[in-house]
Amino acid sequence: MTTSTTPEVTVRIRGLVKRYAGTAAVDGLDLDIRTGEVFALLGPNGAGKTTTVEILEGYRRRDGGEVAVLGQDPATAGPDWRSRIGIVLQTSAESAELTVEEMVRHFALYYPAPRDPDQVIASVGLQERRSARVRALSGGQRRRLDVALGIVGDPALLFLDEPTTGFDPQARHAFWDLVRELRRDGTTILLTTHYLDEAEQLADRVGVISAGRLMTVDTPQNLGGRAGQRARVTWQDADGRHERSTDTPTAVVAELSARFGGEVAGLQVLRPTLEDAYLSMITESQDRQDRQDRQDRVLADEGMDPR
Repeated sequence: MTTSTTPEVTVRIRGLVKRYAGTAAVDGLDLDIRTGEVFALLGPNGAGKTTTVEILEGYRRRDGGEVAVLGQDPATAGPDWRSRIGIVLQTSAESAELTVEEMVRHFALYYPAPRDPDQVIASVGLQERRSARVRALSGGQRRRLDVALGIVGDPALLFLDEPTTGFDPQARHAFWDLVRELRRDGTTILLTTHYLDEAEQLADRVGVISAGRLMTVDTPQNLGGRAGQRARVTWQDADGRHERSTDTPTAVVAELSARFGGEVAGLQVLRPTLEDAYLSMITESQDRQDRQDRQDRVLADEGMDPR
């Protein structure tokens, strides 16, 4: 089945359901991913992220709902469709005896219109290691090779699954620059990550999934209404640390500056972080699920169908 999408939408999901042994891992999920954006899918382990992504990649069958990726149903799409997606998994590239250049050139042969392998190697920062064998690469360099293999086919849609796990801070920031460059080139990117700062740095929008359901989709800045929440202004003086909650932090800072005659020791203006908003939503969802489970057990004990 081919399902149409508008040019502005690369991924369209309606009512997606996937069950394992009768339990819904994905439970009626609806989602649109816009063409050219970086979309981060967030959620705790077991929330349904991996199942959802594997369905979108065409590696897992769904039990219900409609899915269109690049205008086609992944369950029935053919090789031409697959050549338009790129996948960077959590596991690193093998073939340890091949060199970086040999790996990239070999993978380029799988695609009808690949990127130039030399440009791909340079774009992921492996130009100086092009002749090195895979087994001689560091962990960060192997991850860059994974990305090179994922983008050499010039995909319209790139799946990044926990791409910077195990990276040191310098390697993570270099990788972020690469993702931004891919986005500027027009690649749509679906990112799954447990690093909230990574989502905040890279994503145009984020979706939070819990218990197989999509709780919300918003920009990182607005997730959970954090942009509209009160700021906390903190400062230090001879009496210790002070804090004031306010809707007008600029006015409070000006007041403090006038009081102290200029510089204010330990001055900070703090708003809820993306992590704060995310953890609050996940905790609320889990509490709600726990209440439902308790209610179901009570009904089952009374011989009633909880559903």
